[in-house]
Amino acid sequence: MRKNAAIISKLDWPLFVTFCLLIVFGMATVYSVAFNEEQPNIFDLSEKYGKQILWIGISFFIGFLIFLIDANIYQRVALPVYLIVLASLVIVLFMPPINGARAWLGVGSLGVQPAEFAKIATALLLSKYISELIVKSQTIKTVLSACLILLLPAILVALQPDAGTLIVFSSFLFVMYREGLTFDPIVLSVLNFIPGMKFKSTWLGSHFIPVLFIFLFLCIITLLLSNVHFHLWFFTNKLFSGSTGIVLILGLVSVIILLFIRRISIKRDRSKVVLVVVLGFIIIASITLFIESGFSSLAKHQKDRIELFLGLKEDPDGRDYNRNRAMAAVGSGGAFGKGYKEASVSSVESNHVPESETDFIFCPFAEEWGFAGSLFLVFLYLFMLMRIIFIAERQRSSFNRVYSYCVAMILFYHFAINIGMNIGFAPVIGIPLPFFSYGGSSILSFCIMMFILLKLDSQRIDVL
Repeated sequence: MRKNAAIISKLDWPLFVTFCLLIVFGMATVYSVAFNEEQPNIFDLSEKYGKQILWIGISFFIGFLIFLIDANIYQRVALPVYLIVLASLVIVLFMPPINGARAWLGVGSLGVQPAEFAKIATALLLSKYISELIVKSQTIKTVLSACLILLLPAILVALQPDAGTLIVFSSFLFVMYREGLTFDPIVLSVLNFIPGMKFKSTWLGSHFIPVLFIFLFLCIITLLLSNVHFHLWFFTNKLFSGSTGIVLILGLVSVIILLFIRRISIKRDRSKVVLVVVLGFIIIASITLFIESGFSSLAKHQKDRIELFLGLKEDPDGRDYNRNRAMAAVGSGGAFGKGYKEASVSSVESNHVPESETDFIFCPFAEEWGFAGSLFLVFLYLFMLMRIIFIAERQRSSFNRVYSYCVAMILFYHFAINIGMNIGFAPVIGIPLPFFSYGGSSILSFCIMMFILLKLDSQRIDVL
C-alpha cells in the first residue's frame, strides 16, 4: 500500500491534469452535440453521451488496475499482447462489414475495434525490441525485424480497410529514427553491389525516413501543380511537360542541394557524383511513376478525396460535402463562439456535419467556443505533447523512453490530422480526436495508452 502511495505521489500531475481536462471537455462536447431533450440524463445508456461516460468510467477503472501492477510487466507481456492483437486483426477480417469496412469485433454496440489497440501493442513490442538492441551495431536483420513489427498490423489494418489507422502506423518510423535505428545497412547492401562502390555508411540510409517524407511532399507538390501546363525551352515533347517537368526541376534542384550539403568534389569524387545524379533521377522517375500510374490505380473514392483536398476538383455538395460543412461550422463560431449547446451547423439534429460527434467533433466545439476556445484546446494538446517529450527524455529505461515517444507520435498524428481535416488542411480519412471523439474503442485505447505511460514514468527509478 505504501509503495502504491509513493508511486501516486510521483505521478506527473501536469500531464495527468491536462489529460483529464481533455476528457472532461470531450465528454461535455459529446453531451452537447448529441443532446436529447427527452433523455437529458447524462448517464442514460440509451444515448451516446451515456455510453461515452460509461466507457470513460471503464477506462479509469482499468487505469486504476494499471497503477496496481508493477511497471516491469509491460516488457514481459509485450510479445503476447502483440500476438493476441494480431490474431484479433485476422479474425475481424471475417466479420460482417459495417459501413464498408470489416473493423469491428463483437455484436452491435458491444463491438470494439482491434485496430485501436494494435497501436498500443505495436508501441510496446517496438519499445521492447529497440531497448534490447545495440543500435550502433545494427544489421539488415535488426532493421527488417523492426519494420516487420510495424508492417504486420499495418497490412492487416489496410485489409479492413482503415486508411486513418494505417497512416498512424507511419508515426513509428520517426521513433525508429529518433533512436538511431536507420536504414543504412539496407542501403549499404544495395550500393555495395555496384562495381567500384565501397561505402561504410551513407547519408541516404541514415536519413532515409526524412527523405521518405520529403519524397511524399514532392508527390503532393506535383499533384498540386499537375494542371499547370508549361514546357522547358529545350524540351517540346509531352514527356517533359506538365507534372513531369515540375518533378524534373525539383529533382535537379534536390541533386544540386545534396551535392552542396555533402561538399562532394566533382573532380575528386566522380563515382559519388554519378551515384548522386543517378539517385536523383531515380527519385524523379519514382515520383513520376507514382503520379502517372500509382495515383490512377487508387480506388475512385480515394482519388476523389485526394483531388478534392488538393483543390484539383470541386464537389461541395457531393464527395466534398463533409469537409465543406466542417469548415462552415468552424467558421460560424466566430471569435468567441455561440455558447454551450448553441451549435446549429454541427448539431446532430441539423445533420449538416455528418459524424459530428466522432471524426468531426472539433466542429461543434469550435462553433460553441469560437476561435478563442479552439486556440485554448490546441494549446492543451500541444502542452500535452511537449510534456510527454519531456517525460521521455528523463527516463532511465530505454524501454520507457521509446514507449513515451511512440505515444507522443501517435497522439500528434491523431491531433494534427483530425483538426486538419476539420479546417480543410487534411483530407477526410476518418481518424478520431484523442480523448474527445465519441467511441468506446477510441477512448479506451487512448486512456490505456496514457495510463501505461503515467505508470512507467511514476516508477521510472525502479524500471531499468
